[in-house]
Amino acid sequence: MLQTNRSPLISCHEPDSATPEAVSIPEIIESTIGFIRRRILIILFTLFAVSTVGEPLVLKLIKPKFMATATIFIDNRKYQMFQHQTMVGDTAIDSYALESQIEILKSENIALAVVRKLHLTDDVEFGNQKPGMLGTLLGSSQIVSDFARERRALGVLASQITAKRIGPTYVIEISFKSSNAERAAEVANAIADAYINDQLEGKYEATRRASVWLQDRLKELSDQATNTQRMVIEFKATNNIVDAGNGRTMNEQRVAEFSAQLNAARQRTAEAKARLTRIDELNGANVEDATIDAAVTDALKIDVFTKLRTQYLERENREREWSARYGPDHLASVNLRNQMREIRNSIRDELKRVAATYRNEYELAKEYEEGLQHELDLAMSETKTANQARVTLHELESSAQSYRSLYDNFLQRYMESVQQQSFPITEARLITKATPSAQKDYRKTFLGLAVVPVGGLLLGFALAFFRELMDCVFRTERQVEAVLGVNCVATIPMWKAAEPRDQLIGNWPDTDSLTPRRIVRDQPLLWSVSDAPFSRLADSMRSIKMAADLFGSGNSAKVIGFTSTLPNEGKSTVAAGLAQIIAQAGSSVILVDCDLRNPSLSNLLAPAADFGLLDVISGKMALDDVVWIDPATNVAFLPAIMKSRLAQTGEILASDVTKRLFDRLRLSYDYVVVDLSPLGPVADVRATTNLVDSYVFVVEWGRTNTRSVQRTLRNAPGVNDNLLGVVLNKTDLKLLSRYDAHVSEYYSNERYAY
Repeated sequence: MLQTNRSPLISCHEPDSATPEAVSIPEIIESTIGFIRRRILIILFTLFAVSTVGEPLVLKLIKPKFMATATIFIDNRKYQMFQHQTMVGDTAIDSYALESQIEILKSENIALAVVRKLHLTDDVEFGNQKPGMLGTLLGSSQIVSDFARERRALGVLASQITAKRIGPTYVIEISFKSSNAERAAEVANAIADAYINDQLEGKYEATRRASVWLQDRLKELSDQATNTQRMVIEFKATNNIVDAGNGRTMNEQRVAEFSAQLNAARQRTAEAKARLTRIDELNGANVEDATIDAAVTDALKIDVFTKLRTQYLERENREREWSARYGPDHLASVNLRNQMREIRNSIRDELKRVAATYRNEYELAKEYEEGLQHELDLAMSETKTANQARVTLHELESSAQSYRSLYDNFLQRYMESVQQQSFPITEARLITKATPSAQKDYRKTFLGLAVVPVGGLLLGFALAFFRELMDCVFRTERQVEAVLGVNCVATIPMWKAAEPRDQLIGNWPDTDSLTPRRIVRDQPLLWSVSDAPFSRLADSMRSIKMAADLFGSGNSAKVIGFTSTLPNEGKSTVAAGLAQIIAQAGSSVILVDCDLRNPSLSNLLAPAADFGLLDVISGKMALDDVVWIDPATNVAFLPAIMKSRLAQTGEILASDVTKRLFDRLRLSYDYVVVDLSPLGPVADVRATTNLVDSYVFVVEWGRTNTRSVQRTLRNAPGVNDNLLGVVLNKTDLKLLSRYDAHVSEYYSNERYAY
């Protein structure tokens, strides 16, 4: 048996929560492309309409602008008359301060000054118009109106002002856009002037307040400085403190002098001691030559040492010469060596005399140093006593100096503030005045023209998406299964009637005499399945037969009912096609027209019939006498002949007589195909649940509303429980590719079509 996943009926746009499926990225892309292909006409039409209407409107509303630019220079390093000159490093402006000035330029105070100076409240460009007659009559709201006009002008002015820093410089560029070149230049210059005036007014007000405060502070500081100076003088007189100049007292001056003299004496003593030590070392030396050399070196400036050294060197050279010539034992050589010995002894004696002189000098220097040290100790003792009073004196002098410095500083600031108040100068100055420009700025116009198609495209997508949400009709097999919870057993394409093919159905002889109740074949569309057995239509009918075989595999015969939500959805054509497919397979089949309200199938296949289903049920005619036959396919047909309109057709179909008739048909035929009434407007189908094994619900592709089908099946639980499946009829394969590309490719494949 064919298994179906039955779930509660849900909305046309709600996914089946019972069987969630992960959506892959290729499916999302494919769905998006399909959505665009389906709704491309809406998108393009909306884009065209918005562009056609919007672009002329943009050109009319957004006029090209003229931009005027003025530049100001923030320079607080320039010379300012009557102002205190500071170091360059103290006047440098950092980036944060410059950005703050830019924000001041764009502030409401500056804009308000410009609005009032140029009377922008009367300018149409700034959102204000002259009051009409009604506004003139309503004079009571004049104050509110003026305030609102001023606020509107401020808003427009603020939106058109651009102030920015030019690179890493102290130059600020002020730009203003207007549809009038002269007005743009006028406003830009007015902004620069208003900024400079604001700076001047700010400085004037600050200096005025500072002058008042400094004046009071100066009087207070003057009194404090005078009092502290008087206390210093009185303290010096009391403690006998006399200044020696350079910020020192007399005691301190003496200590400094004794210290300098003591350092010099210590240096002389050290030098004398060093000379004495060296002489003593020479006197105790044993090496004679070294003694002579050292002695000569230490006493180089003494004439005696110079003469003795010269004599010694002469005799040494002569002795070396005589010894080399006549030998060391020669009498002349011996005499020369004796003379050299006497000279060395003379040098040693002289060194001893010099040592005695150095010792006397050392003793004198040492005594002088000790005397200076004694005098310094006495002076320092006196200084320690005076320093205790000096500490207090330093505190008093420091306080007096502080008050005096503060007084002088405040006095200088006060004089500067008075001068600045009389002649204020600002650091900002206008370096380039704005002039009317002849070049128009079309950027906003181009932007508006670019936004229009983008907006039209977005609106088109929005309308397309809304149309997609409102498109509650069946388009794909997946949608049928998700919305109704049943299988879609076939997708029948939109079909045109084909010419009968004799090579497939054969040349049948005239059998009117043998079969007087022969089915009329003047409707080629009904016989397209038998005329084109290899067509897509025929394969779709085979899918329905296969589903019916699997659904009712346990029964000896199968009664298959065809119904739909509304008329004209093609249920009768599908029922006739299935009967032809069953007959081509070699099974016996009878097609029964049970649409007692509108027996359209009987009117097409047996227009000349006088008796039919109702006559058999009432017992007026035998079944074999009312059945019509198609000799080409052996399809039997039981028409429904309505001689008059009946109100109780549902009771007739639900009667036991009708049940016995269908039991007889089960025994006589392998398949019973029943064409029923539409399920929506007629209740007859609900009465056939005891006659029909399974139902095939025919849905017209792209037209049948999903909510109508849901409501119809919900109100017919007997039909819904025995539902074999749904057939999508009249499918447009070209449009199907926009909803389900895979199924479309299958049905539109050239080999499959062949």
